[in-house]
Amino acid sequence: LSDGVFAILITVLVLELHPPAVATFKALLLLWHTWLSYAVSYLFIAIVWTNHHYLMRFATEVNSRLLWFNFAHLFSMSLLPFSTAWMGISKWAPQPVAFYAAVFFLVNATYIFLIWELIDESSMSPRVLRLMRIRSIVTLCIFGVASIAALKFPLVALGMCVSCLIVYLRPAPSGS
Repeated sequence: LSDGVFAILITVLVLELHPPAVATFKALLLLWHTWLSYAVSYLFIAIVWTNHHYLMRFATEVNSRLLWFNFAHLFSMSLLPFSTAWMGISKWAPQPVAFYAAVFFLVNATYIFLIWELIDESSMSPRVLRLMRIRSIVTLCIFGVASIAALKFPLVALGMCVSCLIVYLRPAPSGS
């Protein structure tokens, strides 16, 4: 189910891209906000999907709490195509960027619930588990600050969100 949801999210994301009305490269370049929003969101989905796979390998049994945490995570991800489209079409206006960063916050918060449910010290070393939790909490705080900062500085907030993605390129925390 989770893989299907991620695949559908990528499909919905690309369906929100519309070609320019005029058949020129200049017209295409005028849509750079939309294209860049799409690229960041595609990268976000790819990173979350990769991290989700990494995390799910620690599942030894399925229980109702894991299912509901996973559904919450998938729900938060389902908001990404809408927030991406709104941010792109608004040319990165403050409120859409704030909402976009808030979606990142929600996705990260639900990811933390999955970590708590799936990983304990018997699954990995206490040091790696601590690094994973610290990384998640720090990025959650940055996404939260970004959602507020976007109301005044949308480009800075978007940069904050992108910088957080970099630390998740590798699902296991650095040093593990």
